[in-house]
Amino acid sequence: MATTSVNAIAQFQSLPRQDENSKIAHQQLLDKAGKGRIDVYFLGDSITRRWGCSDRAYSDLYENWRSHFHGWNAANFGWGGDTTRNVLWRVQNGELDGVNPKVIVLQAGTNDIGGAAYDAMKGQAKADEVVAGIEAILATCQEKAPRAAILLTGVFPRGDNPTANPVISAINDRLAHLAKEHDIRFININNQLADSEGRPHDGMTVDGLHLSVTGYDLWAAALKPHLTGILGAPDDEDLAPPPTGDPSAAN
Repeated sequence: MATTSVNAIAQFQSLPRQDENSKIAHQQLLDKAGKGRIDVYFLGDSITRRWGCSDRAYSDLYENWRSHFHGWNAANFGWGGDTTRNVLWRVQNGELDGVNPKVIVLQAGTNDIGGAAYDAMKGQAKADEVVAGIEAILATCQEKAPRAAILLTGVFPRGDNPTANPVISAINDRLAHLAKEHDIRFININNQLADSEGRPHDGMTVDGLHLSVTGYDLWAAALKPHLTGILGAPDDEDLAPPPTGDPSAAN
């Protein structure tokens, strides 16, 4: 497998979350990384996290997760609010150490974009930032888990911030080229989630950003042929560690 440049890591500064809730969540994810068997490692922000967490508020999404991935030993390492700098810090600081998954599914970047309006110049700078961040995460994943196949998911469209959608389109075009250069599989379902201007179709999100069960079904449908090709059919038994949740919700 071709690898991304180590310069990608050196040139992009990671950043830890400073709030106490995120610190606790990081410790929980470190603990999860050392348990069970993890063949499929999902990494990302709240869009990833909500799909496979233990929070009661997202129990329907966890049932959807299990319906798609049970038997493939999939574990969720998403954390809400993370930018690419935050995701990079987590994988640099233990959450992937010793896991050795067969597949890594990465989804990140939307929190770098946020809800701000973009003109062309700001949009280009933001696209540069997101692509650099994702490239650094990919390089770290390949360094920590060199035998893993990586499924890079494109940044999802934003109905809550329509001015960001041209930026997102530019980012995804560049990510597609990056993935091709480095033997990474690129997954982009935005043409199924949204119209040509990036406005999500009815029922695809719950708030213009986070996916609904229908949206997750589409993402799963794009991932599962790759998982089957790499891992074979799912087993009846699943050995992945139990899901974690939001510490503040548990309290």
